[in-house]
Amino acid sequence: MVKSTSNEDESVSVRFQSVIKILHLLLSLGIIMAMDKFLERVFVAVAIKFPSALFGMFFVFSILMIFDSVLPSAATILINFFEPANMFIQRWLPVFYVPLLVVLPLSVKGIPAASGVKICFIIVGGWLASLSVAGYTAITIRKIVKTEMIAAEPMPKASPFSKFEVWSWTGMFLASFISAFLYPTALGTNARTCLPFLLAATVLGYMVGSGLPSDIKMVFHPIICCGLSAYLVALAFGYLSKSGVDAVLGYYLTKVSSNPGAGDILMEFLGSVIISFAFSMFKQRKLVKRHATEIFLSVIISSLFSLYSTAIIGRLVGLEPTLTISILPRCITVALALSIVSFFEGVNASLTGAAVILTGLVGANFVQAMLDKLRLNDPIARGLAAASRKILGLLINEVAP
Repeated sequence: MVKSTSNEDESVSVRFQSVIKILHLLLSLGIIMAMDKFLERVFVAVAIKFPSALFGMFFVFSILMIFDSVLPSAATILINFFEPANMFIQRWLPVFYVPLLVVLPLSVKGIPAASGVKICFIIVGGWLASLSVAGYTAITIRKIVKTEMIAAEPMPKASPFSKFEVWSWTGMFLASFISAFLYPTALGTNARTCLPFLLAATVLGYMVGSGLPSDIKMVFHPIICCGLSAYLVALAFGYLSKSGVDAVLGYYLTKVSSNPGAGDILMEFLGSVIISFAFSMFKQRKLVKRHATEIFLSVIISSLFSLYSTAIIGRLVGLEPTLTISILPRCITVALALSIVSFFEGVNASLTGAAVILTGLVGANFVQAMLDKLRLNDPIARGLAAASRKILGLLINEVAP
């Protein structure tokens, strides 16, 4: 009787702790997302043409640095409070980039095949050039400043996906797919009705891709698996419902806030992703401060090189100006790339996102081999070269082990 009561108390305690953890996650993530949306609206209202999320990232980082100087315990409290949100974002980060890749078939329909070949050439060749410039610039600067290496702070790793999560998303996918097929406007619109099963298909694709052996991931990256899963489900639903795959892809990413699709929901996190990088930067502040000269000069030079070389090569190979502008920020993270191209008229935002993702995929699969070929063995140089598709503080996740 005593043992039974003890087990029940222990079970209640575990459930209570689980509820607290969920509420903590929702609150910390909610604050970051609310901050992102607030800044976005303020910047639009006052016509500031600067990425609001990037401002948010530097603002949070500055606050943490100030607290660390005057009241270190406050900085620690903030870091610990937002840790669940940061771990959530880190765990699902690739999924937030996938929607533009899923709807790429709609974006490239009007692009001639010859232009597509030119774009691929610029992406692959440009990545290799940016890699080399970033790496050798870092090596040169390090030889001048002669800064000794220090170990980076260990970064927590995201937990693997459990069988319960896989089966839960599978159940959601099957139930919502059948429901959407039988009742296409059950939730008011086609996009809302298709949202649950298209979201589940995207998530399941990422879960499956993440669980693949490392040698297979080298060719079949989880992002590819994730995007392909969503596209094939859209293709199947379009065929069965006789609406066509193009219509279903339109439901996936509507770009209409009042009628969102699965892709719109995922892309809502992009600004929050940028802001969350402030916490990674702060954790590696000693490394950043010690190697500030190499980091900032290398990233600025490689970023400028990437932008201008893309524009020059695009003109030399005769790529249409709008397409050149669309892939101009190919070495910058998706959220910022979309902010940059939004300043221009006639650009293809989906192509921009796809170019950034494809650049990242090329880097993920071939960066280590190319760094070895280029004999870039210095840890800082390797980190900066690998991060040459990002800007400023976003490279922290690459430099840290």
